[in-house]
Amino acid sequence: MNLKRTALASGAAVAALLSTGVATADAASAKPTVVLVHGAFADSSSWNGVIADLKRKGYPVIAPANPLRGLRHDAQYLRSVLNSVDGPIVLAGHSYGGSVMSEAADRDSDVKALVYIASFQPEVGESTGELAAKFPGGELGPALKSVPFPLSGGIVGDDLYIQQDKFRAVFAADVPRRTTDLMAVTQRPIAADALEDKATRTAWKTIRSWSMVTTQDLAIPAESMRFMAKRAGSTTVEIDASHAVTVSEPGAVAGLIHKAARATTS
Repeated sequence: MNLKRTALASGAAVAALLSTGVATADAASAKPTVVLVHGAFADSSSWNGVIADLKRKGYPVIAPANPLRGLRHDAQYLRSVLNSVDGPIVLAGHSYGGSVMSEAADRDSDVKALVYIASFQPEVGESTGELAAKFPGGELGPALKSVPFPLSGGIVGDDLYIQQDKFRAVFAADVPRRTTDLMAVTQRPIAADALEDKATRTAWKTIRSWSMVTTQDLAIPAESMRFMAKRAGSTTVEIDASHAVTVSEPGAVAGLIHKAARATTS
């Protein structure tokens, strides 16, 4: 009887050790959550190809709807999303989404990497619109149309859209027309004031960053992206793509996010 008890005890000890080993292995192989932030004139579906690739690589992914109402408002919303995530985060933003994540992620110890995809990396006191016009080559401005919308207290704001017949040329020239026709119709407008709001926080000063520069971009000149990436000390890659690189080159985008994740959370 004593022998049986000893055997049972030994078996339980072995099982406990095996269980601990499995738990340790699972913890070591766990991947960070990737949070994807879209920019103006797009929605979360613009990340669809990137999401599919990241999920194949085993990453949990969240792609929230960026409100596009104002920099501080949008950053507060994104911060609430980040606060809902347990464990390490790799945060990626496209276009204006980069401005939002720079504001939202400042002093967030769970955010291990920032990945700017054809994106803005503002310094405190700079606006997204200011950076878009810092270097020549952008053609987005003349393609925009303004639509008034009501705010509280009888105040009227202005929503900005890309004119549908100009959408593909200035935003997504390397995406098939059947896709850009849908993107133009379903585009999310951005409040004009959001592009003029000044940054008050700069997460890239304390969090490692990566930047993808799109050399055929007519929304943000490549020279502007290079300037911001160099200033931030970002690891930079360049790709021959339009501003809609998340749609036209999802594999390359997912690959850069994967690289950032491995470099900062392994």
